[in-house]
Order: sequence, then structure tokens, then C-alpha cells
Amino acid sequence: MKSRKIVDGVDFLGAADWNRRLFDSLIPLPDGTSYNAYLVRGKDKTALIDTADPDQWEVLKAQLDDVERLDYIVSQHAEQDHSGSIPFVLEKYPGAKVVTNPKCRDMLIDLLQLPEEVFQTVADGETLDLGGKTLEFLYTPWVHWPETMSTWLPEDRILFSCDFFGSHLATSDLYVTNPAATLEAAKRYYAEIMMPFRQPIRRNLDKVLARDIGMIAPSHGPVYDQPQFILDAYRDWASDAVKNEVVLPYVSMHGSTQKMAHALLDALVARGVKVHLFDLVVTDIGKLAMSLVDAATLVLGTSTVHVGPHPAAHYAAHLANAIRPKVRYASIIGSYGWSTKVVEQVAALIPNLKVELLDPVICRGDPRAETYLQLEALADAIADRHTRL
Repeated sequence: MKSRKIVDGVDFLGAADWNRRLFDSLIPLPDGTSYNAYLVRGKDKTALIDTADPDQWEVLKAQLDDVERLDYIVSQHAEQDHSGSIPFVLEKYPGAKVVTNPKCRDMLIDLLQLPEEVFQTVADGETLDLGGKTLEFLYTPWVHWPETMSTWLPEDRILFSCDFFGSHLATSDLYVTNPAATLEAAKRYYAEIMMPFRQPIRRNLDKVLARDIGMIAPSHGPVYDQPQFILDAYRDWASDAVKNEVVLPYVSMHGSTQKMAHALLDALVARGVKVHLFDLVVTDIGKLAMSLVDAATLVLGTSTVHVGPHPAAHYAAHLANAIRPKVRYASIIGSYGWSTKVVEQVAALIPNLKVELLDPVICRGDPRAETYLQLEALADAIADRHTRL
């Protein structure tokens, strides 16, 4: 794909990775992704903001072939999907300086083995004059690594936001043309990558919103030429507000836990509570993470394997603990054959979740009438607490 003009002196570069289906050997990518780079040409100097994953260097190289001179490579984030092609760019433009903050410089030296003399470090709020184009560097730490920064171009009111507001979405569109699809991809991205850092995100939102933003150019996904909807979404996602929703992932070996999960679903729906049900054997883990962005309650259903939770349930609990959703309540349901310690073991897996643990429902073998009454009581407890939110 060729480079494309955003405004005079600012071009969109980078590569759409249409076929990538897994990120960091961990995160599902149902819609692929992109690695965005941006070329800013002033009257005196030219800067490239971020690069691309090294697997896509040839695409970026072809876009740079018409660029005779490059003075600066702005590295906003050390992770290799953004920085990995810097060595190739430096080989093509040996006089260019890598502009970044001190933390990112140190990481790039470790990750890419770059020599220290290629760097020019900048402070928070420092500017770089390209001649009619000014780059202001805004430290935005923990969005989502400690060294991350954004770049503000005041003359054109463009915020180059790096991973902030990004979406894993391969598309031929330069700008957002389908806000609903982009919002879903951005929510998945937030849930999987950003959600553990809600407090820093809120502070950094306030910081970037002090600028009169006309356009947001992230490092993944299309450019927001009408950015208000994604700014509003981030405000909501990063807030402390939760919704009248329950996330109910479960795994069942012989059908008993599945019966309990569906019975609890029916009981909650009858009480006006929205439920997101996931069979962990077939679940897209990204969808599970997305559902946790807004939910007030997490209920984990698990069979017992050697007195502990099923490995799929163990993974789901570990995931929830890692991404730190703002859920207020949690519980555990499931069945066992001869003995179980799933409640104690699952509870020990989620220390990062500051939740009230509601009475679990655990039965031996197939659920009986008493079990269903306990599930009704759990549904009552959840619905009651949701009304107090």
C-alpha cells in the first residue's frame, strides 16, 4: 500500500497485516492489525513517527523510497511492532537521529542493540521545530508501557497517540468509516492491553484533552478524523462506573457445571440482569476480556480436576486477575466428583480484583433441587447488589 496524505506535510505510512491472527503469542487478532507510521515534513526537517513490525519492513521501505532525506525517527514506544524497523530505517538514513525519552532510549538499546549515539532524548513537553511544523512530545506513561509517549502537532491539531486509542484492525481505510466496527476493535484492544492501567489512562486522558484535538492518528487501526466518539468511549471504559451485567465463563466436563451455568443465566435474566455466557472450551478469550470492561460481576463456573479448578477455568481466572477489570462482585459455581478445593484455589488466583466474594454454589455430582435453589439465591444476591450501584 502506498503512503497517503492526511494533510499538507503529513502522510500516513506503515503496513496492514491482514493475515496475522495472534499477537505476542497471546492475543487473538480476528481482524488482523496494522503498524502505522507517519511522515511529517516541515520546511527545514522531516520526521518519521514510529516505524513498523520488522516483518513488514519491505512495505515501509517502499513507502520511504521517495523520501530523499530523513532527519528524525520519533520512537513513541519501544515494543517491536512499533520500533522493530528502526535499525533498517537508520541503515537507509544513517544521519537520522532517534528522538525519544530516556526510558524508551534505554529499552531500545536493550531490545534492538542500537548504539547510544543515535539517540536524541526529549523531556515531557519539549518541542522540535521542523519549520512550520512543531512536534510536542507528551509523556503518557503506562499507556501501556512505562516509556510510552504521544506526539502533538499543533499546526494541524493532530495527536499521534501511539497505542493510546488504537485498534487491532487491518483495513484499507485511511479514516474511520465504520464507527461501530472500529469501536468494537478498539474495545477489544483496550480490554486486552489497556485495562490494567485504568488510573494512568484517566490521567493521560486529561493530559491530551488539554489540547484542541482535531484528529487522532494511532499506531494501530484507522485514523480518527472525528475523534469524539473514541474519546467518550475511553472516558467510560476507564471510569469506575459498572453496568448491570454479569460475565459467566464456565467449563464443564460431564454437563453438570453447564446445567448450573444455564440455570444461573435464566435466573439472572428473569431479574433483569444482562449476562455474557462463555463456554471456555470454545471461547475467543478477547471476547471474554471485552465483556469484563463494563460488568459489575464475574461468576466463574468450573468442574473439579484433582480437587482444583479445570485448567481452562484456571486460565480465565488468571486472565481476569491480570487485566484487572473494575468488577465489584465475584462468585464461583461448579460440581465435583469426590472432593474439591476450587473455591479456595480460584479465590487465591484473583488477588488483584477488589471484589466482594458472594456465596459460591458447589455441588457433588449432578445438580439437584437444592442446588437450583442456591443458584436462585445467588441470582437474588447479585441482582440486589446491582440495584445499589
